[in-house]
Amino acid sequence: MGTHDSELMGFAHEAIRLSREHVAQGGIPFSGVVVGAGRILGTGFNRVREDNDPTAHAEVVALRQATARHGMRAVAGATLIASGEPCALCYVAARFAGIGHIVHAADRRTAARYGFDYTGSYSLFAEDPEHWPVKVTALQLPEAEAPFQDFLTMSRPRH
Repeated sequence: MGTHDSELMGFAHEAIRLSREHVAQGGIPFSGVVVGAGRILGTGFNRVREDNDPTAHAEVVALRQATARHGMRAVAGATLIASGEPCALCYVAARFAGIGHIVHAADRRTAARYGFDYTGSYSLFAEDPEHWPVKVTALQLPEAEAPFQDFLTMSRPRH
């Protein structure tokens, strides 16, 4: 096992420790640790119940903390370590944040055995939203492009 592998193992043990600590406080067993340049940039555990926020998954909370403390540039290329394999939402959030490596301890099948079966979330993004069980409506409004046009106008360099 190389230095990089042993570092990953150490950070993975930290993710599991955070997860167990959260469970002891009545939470659910998911945590995330964002690591860059050999140090922890942000940590989080699943706060969906505590915050009444369906997006407050452990990995998302860790990414929010890391970017708030260190900025998006520090997170780009960083490693996200999760106590349990990320769901589709968390994989997508990690991609948008520019995470370069995702590591997880327990996989999706292990999580499912303990009552956390989120395997259906992976196929959701393979389908066009028009085919989702939630109604999706695309409105044709003449001013729909105005905010995007405003953004381009405001973003252009001024001479």
